[in-house]
Order: sequence, then structure tokens, then C-alpha cells
Amino acid sequence: MAKKPLIFAHRGVKSTHPENTMIAFKEAVNVGADGIELDVQLSKDGEIIVIHDETLDRTTTGKGAVQDYTLEELKQIDAGEKFNTVFKGETIPTLREVFEWATTNKLLLNVELKNDVIHYNELEEKVIALIEEFELHSRIILSSFNHQSIAKLSTLAPELEHALLYEEKENEIVQNIHQNRANGFHPNFKWLTEEMIKEVQQAGFIVRPYTVNNMADVQRMIDYGVDVIITDYPQQAKALLEA
Repeated sequence: MAKKPLIFAHRGVKSTHPENTMIAFKEAVNVGADGIELDVQLSKDGEIIVIHDETLDRTTTGKGAVQDYTLEELKQIDAGEKFNTVFKGETIPTLREVFEWATTNKLLLNVELKNDVIHYNELEEKVIALIEEFELHSRIILSSFNHQSIAKLSTLAPELEHALLYEEKENEIVQNIHQNRANGFHPNFKWLTEEMIKEVQQAGFIVRPYTVNNMADVQRMIDYGVDVIITDYPQQAKALLEA
């Protein structure tokens, strides 16, 4: 029988709550998720902001690039209302806020650095400094589509877990993980095969596919023996595991 994977709530429980907000992260605890995945970028004044897109338009009442606003300005923008008016008043969190809250629970934290489109200056250093301040080393996984950033993080903080994100299938994945001194593989689940999972795991790396929302796919990932499943529906995934 395949081992039971951990379940991570993708941007919090974004199926029922506004993504990358504190209320979505808190819901992850309520539904019994093992961890959360969240995205970080920098504000105009260099604060670490939790938001997925490089622009504000899709998920908030703001417009334009995240990096064009100071933290104070970003805090005036509503991050809940667009999802549902019942969430009006939710703000864009800082990573500091998330870490402060994380001291009250035991969730694992997958922090994705959104520096593949915009190369934020010193994002890696700032994230590591905050992890050190809150002593969260044992609960953090750092990931990015920017594999050079992961190599940099591995040099700056080799004691942390680092993972390479993949949208498209590539060759030489194990070699690439080695070269960038990572220890995790975060692929789009759609092209993931059981053979690929076994190859990566046998090389000593952890496999955490995203974003697995159909329960038939969740079951397939369980059967394949992945280590973690990243999903918008952690409550259903947990129920499937426990059935």
C-alpha cells in the first residue's frame, strides 16, 4: 500500500476563501491540512508581500504592479471582496504576519518566491532573515520557478528545504535538482508519471506535485506514492486519504 502523502492547501484554502489571505490560511488549519503554499514578492519599499500575481488586478481591488506600491499603500487595498463580498476587508498579508500566525500552529509552510518574471533585489536574503527571526527552519520549504534563485538560497541557507518548480516537462530533472542544490521537486501533476516519481525519490528527493484538484487525480497521486499533494481542495483530499 502506498504511503499517505501530506496535504498542502494551495494559497490557503482558495476554493472557498480568497487566495493568499490570512483567512484562507486559517481555514487550512480548520480543515486539517498539513501545510500551506503561499507566494511572496516585494513592495516598492522592500517589504515581503504575500500575493501570487505580479499585478494586483485579478485578486484585489487595486490595479497595476505590486512593486509600484509601498506596504502602506498595499494595505489600503481589499484582497477579499473580489472573491466574495463576505470577505470584504481582508488585506494583502506580509510574510511577517503569516510567520507570526504560524507560531500558533504546526503547519508546514511552502514559500514560493515569485522572482521568475521580476527579479526582486534581495528577496532571497529577506525571506531567509525572516525565517531566522521566527526560528521556523524545520517547517519551511522554499520553492521557485527561477532555479538560479533556488541555487542562491541553497548557498545562503543550506539547512533549509529547497525545491524546483516545473510547469512543463523537462529532461534531466534529477541532474537539475543536484546542480541547483535543491532537495525537492514540485512539478505540474498533469505530466507526472509513476516512473518519474520513483526516479526522483530514489535519488533522495521529495516530490510535491501541484495543483491537484480533481479527486481522481488526487487518488492517482496517492497511488503513485508522492510525498505531498498541493491542492485547492485540502478538505476533500484529506477525506479521500482517510476513507
